[in-house]
Amino acid sequence: MPSFQLKATPATDPMSGISGSVDIGETPPPRAQPPPTGSKLRRAGRSLAAAAVAMPRVLRLAWRASPRLTVGLALSTVLVAIVPAATAVTARLLINSVSNAIAVHAAHGRDAGVIGPIAGLELRTTATGAIIGAVAIQFLILLMNASVSAARNVTSQLLQQRVAQEVQLQVMDHASRLDLEFFEDAGSYDLIRQAQDDAAMRPVNMIESFYGLLQGLVTFGSLVALLVALNPWVALAALAAPVPAFLADTRFGKMGFLVTMWSSPLRRRMQYLSRLVTTDTFAKEVKLFGLGGYFSGRFRALADVFYRRLRRQITSRSTAATLLGMLTIVVTSLTYCYVALEAVSGRLSIGDLVMYTTATATLQVAAQTLFAEVNGMYENHLYLNNLYRMLGTRPAIERPERPAPLPDPLLGHIVFEHVSFRYPGAETPALRDVSFEVLPGQTIAVVGRNGAGKSTLVKLVCRLYDPTEGRILLDGVDLRDLDPDELRARISATFQDYVMYQATAAENIALGDVASIEDRRRTEEAAVKGGAHELVSGLPRGYETPLGKWFDKGSELSGGEWQKIALSRAFMRDARILVFDEPTSALDPVSERELFDRLRELARQRSTVYVSHRFSTVRQADRIVLLAGGELGEEGTHNELLARGGEYAEMFLTQASAYVDVPVAPLPARPG
Repeated sequence: MPSFQLKATPATDPMSGISGSVDIGETPPPRAQPPPTGSKLRRAGRSLAAAAVAMPRVLRLAWRASPRLTVGLALSTVLVAIVPAATAVTARLLINSVSNAIAVHAAHGRDAGVIGPIAGLELRTTATGAIIGAVAIQFLILLMNASVSAARNVTSQLLQQRVAQEVQLQVMDHASRLDLEFFEDAGSYDLIRQAQDDAAMRPVNMIESFYGLLQGLVTFGSLVALLVALNPWVALAALAAPVPAFLADTRFGKMGFLVTMWSSPLRRRMQYLSRLVTTDTFAKEVKLFGLGGYFSGRFRALADVFYRRLRRQITSRSTAATLLGMLTIVVTSLTYCYVALEAVSGRLSIGDLVMYTTATATLQVAAQTLFAEVNGMYENHLYLNNLYRMLGTRPAIERPERPAPLPDPLLGHIVFEHVSFRYPGAETPALRDVSFEVLPGQTIAVVGRNGAGKSTLVKLVCRLYDPTEGRILLDGVDLRDLDPDELRARISATFQDYVMYQATAAENIALGDVASIEDRRRTEEAAVKGGAHELVSGLPRGYETPLGKWFDKGSELSGGEWQKIALSRAFMRDARILVFDEPTSALDPVSERELFDRLRELARQRSTVYVSHRFSTVRQADRIVLLAGGELGEEGTHNELLARGGEYAEMFLTQASAYVDVPVAPLPARPG
């Protein structure tokens, strides 16, 4: 088993998914000296302010998910919040009623009792009646608490599910509007993963914290009112005791968030390694080359680093909370002692003793809960910032405020005017000063060595990117002036990394025009055009056969068969512009020839751009464009380029020599 390097590596350094240091994005060491108390208080204030600012947005999210559940959770929270104070008061009534009844029976006095005072009212009855009345009130409070708590639990779980679904839908909807540039940036994957991880729980956690804060405030206020009646200083001591633990928790909450963020690249690699070993896409190579143990070992090394960081943070947080929580225990014990001495001196009744000790203990819990919910809101707010960042990411290609109308009828005249393009973060441009045109109804083949810029050109035609310099015209209109959705609706394409959907054969094809996904006639017509009809008809359930092995009992296809499905998907759309990036790379020679025979017929009255390394198909294009190092190297018909004896001729003859004896003269190397 290979060992893995453990040196610290900044998260911004280029990193492989399966090699290199496992200590990715290590957190900086904690400060040796704790910050002064004033800064802690200011940071706590900022925590509360940040949570308060974020709360309206989260509440709007909950309201959008379900207004009724949001209101129901609020009402049930308030009702549950008054139970602790009511319980303390009824305990006082019950104990005092029992004490009074004992005294009456011991002195053989008049059988008289009082229920109250409650809200300034007293109800005079017998001593036994007072006990029964106090028990009845306590029973009603407990019954209400049980009923409302159950309702609150149900409401909370339902709202959690609705909010999680709403957030996930927002993430999906927004991701579908983002550009290819976003998805081709490694940093975006950390953001997407963080947003998806946070989507399920963080908004609901923050709502729970908000309602917990509301519950804590109501409980807190009612109990403080009881203790102030006993002694204002006792109330103040009970209020102050949980503050140090709150300040420490605020600090550790921020540290926990930073640990999570710095560890995001590490966890993403763990997910990738798990996927390598657990999905069919990679299973053949993993088994053949015996990679399972290597990937598992790498995962284990990464997991150990993540575990150590998490253990350090959890241990520090728990230790600080325990030590500072002891202050609360001391204050509670002193308060019990004070109340007991007051009862012994006759200034408090036994019922008062029970009420105040109960109120003190409950107030400590309420204060700790109150501060914990503030910290919870702040900590969840930190995580939700990732979600908001993702939802706030604007696509680089947006609909113009006043888009130019799409030419009608659309002829498909495409013109590249001095187009250059550089990928974000790249040092050299992928395309440099490229100019050519595709006449209406013309078929253009784009050829060149690997890395020449062919696929980049295809992305620009589909307006998945915009040129860095120059412009692309469609029937005389700059693509940047058009509505991108309207433009793409008139383009159909097959990419070399086509998608193999885990769906039925019919769905795999019909997704090329999702509005017609139920139209079986059009689906079968597209399958005929793409060469997949015979293939699909021979499947166990025909067009209803699931493809892939992820769901149900699907049928797996070969690479060439999948490519026929992808080509058929492109023909679902009645598009004026067709774009094919290596459309026959997985097809056998017979299928390739059949496809291009159909393509010549189907491409009539359509402008077609296709990229291919197979010159048996390239030669059939109306014109050929050769890219060399991102620049336009040659342009012309097959015969013209062959007669020129340039790079195209060299590539064609080299490929032809694999089939027949063709002398190939080496060309002089290009400068640079």
